[in-house]
Amino acid sequence: MHDLTSLGWRDDLAAALRDLDDGRLRPARVVAEDRGLVQLADPDGVRPGRPTGRLLHQATSRLELPAVGDWVAVDPEGRVVALLPRKGAFVRRAAGTRSEPQVLAANVDVALLVSGLDHDFNARRIERWVTAAWDAGAEPVLVLNKAERCPDPSRLVARLGSLASLLSRVTMSALHGDGLEALDPWLAPGRTLALLGSSGVGKSTLANRLLGEERQATREVRDDDSRGRHCTVRRELLLLPAGRGLLLDTPGLRELQLWWADSEGPAAAYPDIDELAAGCAYRDCRHEDEPGCAVLDAVEVGQLHRGRLIGWRKLIAEQASEARRQDARLRRREGKRWGTLKREVAADRRRRGRD
Repeated sequence: MHDLTSLGWRDDLAAALRDLDDGRLRPARVVAEDRGLVQLADPDGVRPGRPTGRLLHQATSRLELPAVGDWVAVDPEGRVVALLPRKGAFVRRAAGTRSEPQVLAANVDVALLVSGLDHDFNARRIERWVTAAWDAGAEPVLVLNKAERCPDPSRLVARLGSLASLLSRVTMSALHGDGLEALDPWLAPGRTLALLGSSGVGKSTLANRLLGEERQATREVRDDDSRGRHCTVRRELLLLPAGRGLLLDTPGLRELQLWWADSEGPAAAYPDIDELAAGCAYRDCRHEDEPGCAVLDAVEVGQLHRGRLIGWRKLIAEQASEARRQDARLRRREGKRWGTLKREVAADRRRRGRD
């Protein structure tokens, strides 16, 4: 059993619960979720729960439904009746062709962005994770794992450009247990850390080290490209021993499709491009083929890595495309609401005519 503080309870959540409470509701934290069913943790332990039909009906999108890391209000029957305010959330575009958001993790304080120092190191992927972390209100910490495979990590980190200077980062070997103490500054009672990264980077091995037991399954990666298969099959919030906080382990994601609805966009992850753009001849410069483009000039002289510019262009294009999809989705939703309203008005007129 654990008290609410050790689970990450906050004063603003207590105030929100008081506003809702009629004396029957109690708080709980979502520690796992699978197909609409949730596992809830409170001082009495962990038990299953299910959102009420009313909560499901009132939700206009998946953003308004409980996800791992959320705090919820639960009635005496164990039903989730309300979602308490989030401090932030990692949101991606859900898999498939429809433009829908999916919450990967909520109320995360620190995002441990795990990357292997092997063939699978990908600076562009890290830039995406950093963007997502800042949008979620979490502190990103770059965890460079598999130090035994790379004698000079700085050579790989250089691909991040000036973004590297904005990130806290640690280098370790989770396999051998070397360098784990570097994470100590971020481990504290009630603090939630999320392990994020692609398959094969060593998240499950690191989770086991922090938990002090072989709880999460691990597998070997392929030698040719250092990629692995999914070991973690669901998102799960785990309490670390000795009051060191909570760890949210997640399945690996090869591609992170960002959800741009409330995002500041890629500018935060590309401060070097943003700074260089101030010297462009045109305010709306796209950094493609415009004359007097300071960004292109920086690429030509080696001041800016070309991969950084390619990554920036990709995120800008993705942001514009997603904005169009969301706008079309909003128009369809409003059209349906307007149609329903017109039918209700017409039905009311017919009833009054009969009266």
